[in-house]
Amino acid sequence: MTIISPSILSADFANLERDIKLIENAGADWVHIDVMDGHFVPNITIGVPVVKSIRKITNLPLDVHLMIENPEKYVEPFAKAGADILTFHIEATDTPEILINKIKSFGCKVGVSIKPKTPPETILNILQYVDMVLVMTVEPGFGGQSFMNDCANKIPYIKDNSPETLIIQVDGGINSKTGQICKNLGATSLVAGSYIYNSKNIADAIKTLKE
Repeated sequence: MTIISPSILSADFANLERDIKLIENAGADWVHIDVMDGHFVPNITIGVPVVKSIRKITNLPLDVHLMIENPEKYVEPFAKAGADILTFHIEATDTPEILINKIKSFGCKVGVSIKPKTPPETILNILQYVDMVLVMTVEPGFGGQSFMNDCANKIPYIKDNSPETLIIQVDGGINSKTGQICKNLGATSLVAGSYIYNSKNIADAIKTLKE
């Protein structure tokens, strides 16, 4: 069964608890939290205090995607705020091995993400040390963008060069059609925001992505 991690970037921030409860009750596996700093990507979103507040209102694992510069500085604050998974961008660090060990030292699972223009070979030497790879199929920064098919073609390469336990997650333009494309290529986790939150029936949308 595919792990579905709805992105709350598409939720109503004025009613965040309500919208997280909606996906929790609808069968979501994780909560995907996009952290943006306005530098690494051209948008600013959620910080440590909000993650800490979210931790209080859900038991779902918090899947925190750090789209930020100097991720090393923020591992401890986000881990202590309640993150279960911390995903950093390979483009944002010169010492990924040190960063991986730091994340693990705080008891979090480790994810590494690659932007659309980053070849998967860039992360080949660390695939055995991480729990998850996040393949971006849009340029990170904003929700509601169109799926980039060529980015999904990275999935088989990652799958062929990874331990069987590695989770391959895809984020960007995910809906029933593009989600199926990713799963056929080997993805085991999908992040979807607008497709889930804009659907008439959230439970049906999540179920469609899972099956």
